[in-house]
Amino acid sequence: MKNKANDSFGINIRRYCREHEAEINAGTASLEQHLDKLRWLQHERLVHLIVLVMVVIVELFTVDLAVLHPETNPLAVIMMIALAVLLGFYFLHYFFLENTVQRWYRLADQLRGHCAEVVGDMIPPPAAVQEDIRAIQDKLMDCARVNQGPRTGA
Repeated sequence: MKNKANDSFGINIRRYCREHEAEINAGTASLEQHLDKLRWLQHERLVHLIVLVMVVIVELFTVDLAVLHPETNPLAVIMMIALAVLLGFYFLHYFFLENTVQRWYRLADQLRGHCAEVVGDMIPPPAAVQEDIRAIQDKLMDCARVNQGPRTGA
C-alpha cells in the first residue's frame, strides 16, 4: 500500500485492489505476488461470507421476534430494520469481494499466459533438448570408457 497513513482503520480494500490491478496492467506485478494477494482476498471473502451468514441468521431471529411475537418488545422492530440496512451494505461489500476474486482469476490466467510466452522463448524445443541429452550421454560413455583402463593392484 502506498498510503499507509490513511489506513488507520484498516485498509481501503477498493483502493488496494485498484492499485494491484494497476501494477498488473503496468507489468510490475509478478504471478507469484498476484497469487499471494489472490489467496489473501479469497480468505477475506470466506470470512465475510461466514459473518454474512451469521448476520442473516440474527436478522431472521429478529424478524421472528418482530412479526410473530410483536408483544415482546418494540426494540425488535428497530433491531430488524437496523440489521436489514447492515445486511444491504454487507451484501454490496461481499459482492464486491466475490467479483474481484473472479476478475483476479482472469488476471492470473493472463499472467500465466504471459509467463508461458516468455518461458517458451527461453526453453528450446523438445527435439533440441533430446539432442543435448544424447550428446551428454555420449560424453559420459566416453568418460566411462577412458576410466575403465587396466588397473594394477598393489
